Amino acid sequence: MYLWTKLLHVLFVIAWMACVFYLPRILVNLAEAGAEPAVRERLGLMGRRLYRFGHVMFGIALLLGLTLWMHFDRSGGWLHAKLLLVLMLLMHFVFTGRWIRRAAGGAPLPSPTALRWFNEIPLLLAIPVLWLVYFKPF
Repeated sequence: MYLWTKLLHVLFVIAWMACVFYLPRILVNLAEAGAEPAVRERLGLMGRRLYRFGHVMFGIALLLGLTLWMHFDRSGGWLHAKLLLVLMLLMHFVFTGRWIRRAAGGAPLPSPTALRWFNEIPLLLAIPVLWLVYFKPF
């Protein structure tokens, strides 16, 4: 049962991370769309739908992760560090969703260049998460 739970947890984490990586890219496209209402409307709709989907994926991944923690694996300080980084990824995700909602309503966004840098934050957080999970250094 442990391996099936872990497999499903990883699958839903992958689905959530796809949202985490793609939502900021939608912001870049929104910033570059200028005043084109049809493009802004389409990108806003895509962003809101992807954000909702991401929330569902995160919720399922969280429940499966809690199941793993409660029933199978309560080991090490690496888990606390990983959870802190995941919390930071979640904060980035929520912040991105709020920007998308505001941009869809016509609010201004930072420059496309700044948003491209913002788009790199999840990768910088995901690398140490994976390192902690695979190497369990402490």
